[in-house]
Amino acid sequence: MKRQLTLWDAIMIVMGSMIGSGIFIVSSDMMRQLGSGYWLFTVWILTAVATVSAAICYGELSSMYPRAGGQYAYLKEIFGRMTGFLYGWSLFAVIQTGTIAAVAVAFGKFAGYIFPALNDAAPIYQHGTFMITWMQIVAIGVILLLTYINTRGLHSGKLVQSIFTAAKIIALVALVFGGINLMQKSLFAENMQFGWSAFQHTGEGGGWNAIDGTTLLGGIAAAMVGAIFSSVAWENVTFISGEVKNPERNIVRAMVIGTSLVMLLYLLCNYVYTATLTRDEIAFAANDRVAIAAAEKLLGKHGTLAMALLVMVSTFGCVNGLVLSGARVFQTMAKDRLFLKQVIPNNSRDVPARSLWLQGAWASMLCLSGQYGNLLDMVSFVIVIFYMITVFGVVYQRWKAPKMDRPYKTFLYPLPIFIYLLIGILFCGLLIVYKGEYTWPGFILVLVGIPIYYVFNRKAHV
Repeated sequence: MKRQLTLWDAIMIVMGSMIGSGIFIVSSDMMRQLGSGYWLFTVWILTAVATVSAAICYGELSSMYPRAGGQYAYLKEIFGRMTGFLYGWSLFAVIQTGTIAAVAVAFGKFAGYIFPALNDAAPIYQHGTFMITWMQIVAIGVILLLTYINTRGLHSGKLVQSIFTAAKIIALVALVFGGINLMQKSLFAENMQFGWSAFQHTGEGGGWNAIDGTTLLGGIAAAMVGAIFSSVAWENVTFISGEVKNPERNIVRAMVIGTSLVMLLYLLCNYVYTATLTRDEIAFAANDRVAIAAAEKLLGKHGTLAMALLVMVSTFGCVNGLVLSGARVFQTMAKDRLFLKQVIPNNSRDVPARSLWLQGAWASMLCLSGQYGNLLDMVSFVIVIFYMITVFGVVYQRWKAPKMDRPYKTFLYPLPIFIYLLIGILFCGLLIVYKGEYTWPGFILVLVGIPIYYVFNRKAHV
């Protein structure tokens, strides 16, 4: 791999991979779960602290293993081939490809807001509850287009990433500061008046009921799923370490700078939502599109169109970052004889074209299946488990290989590790106890990978 990516490119990949459709949608469900501005911001702040803490910890591992594969490589080196494979398998089966599919379909849905014919068009094919819609076709078109662009060379992929990430950051900043200046009356105090009291809505025609105890804990768990899902994928930059200049320093810088800026933008966006909209308007925004509800209140119909365009720019850039980085992991796994050997070669432009097309094909199949959304909600648990294992790997590797060269050491060690593991255990524990439906599909996904690992591992030793 040629090292062609600068620190700026790496930061754009971190931010572009994180900012997709989540921040424009999930605050609606979070408000329905907890019914209080205090709790809404508490969950977002916990997620921000955890995300930046994890990025600080990953920096040490990225400086020790500055090559392609990132988190897969860290887990394989520290805990063995099976752990690395199970992460890579989960990444291919749904974490990376499912995220690509979900964000691409979000692009199609917001395109339908601008072009209503997409919403009104009859399904291309329907059999029972299964259908293929024009929105899915648009999503597949986006995936295949960006896959093709990335097969044309790293320069093409990073150019798209830089342009679209810069555009959506500028647009988000404009939303925040424009919203602050345009709002005629701030509703922030009204949304914060409930303090630490939490509420859930009884449904259509009902009202808000106070909750506490186990119901509150379950609400926190469900709300954290949305916040965490909106804040993952920053580690994608580690997947392309082999193509970043001075990776020992630039990867950690990109992760810490990128995650910090994104989480700050997320908090500011939620301030705009809570200052512009009432609690009911946030919780029951049409199709959970809380950002469009805020834009409509600030700017009328022109605001909703501008926001829909912003989400399309955001999702397009996000899909590009995910496409660009994910294929490098599957190629690295293949070199370790833990994936299909056919994806090993680079094409004439020095990029893993076969890995890119395989990833694009599977993501497109997930688009057609219509199941990616449910799967992604349910594998948030697995994503956090792998984050925790990797963060713990910093401690384990210091004990296992204390003399190994570490160009960067975790800042304020071991505080960031303690913070992330504490928040991660809280999140996973709440899901296990109160929201079991979010956990067992992820466990099944990982377990399916075990026999597949033994097939690949046996071939590796033949």
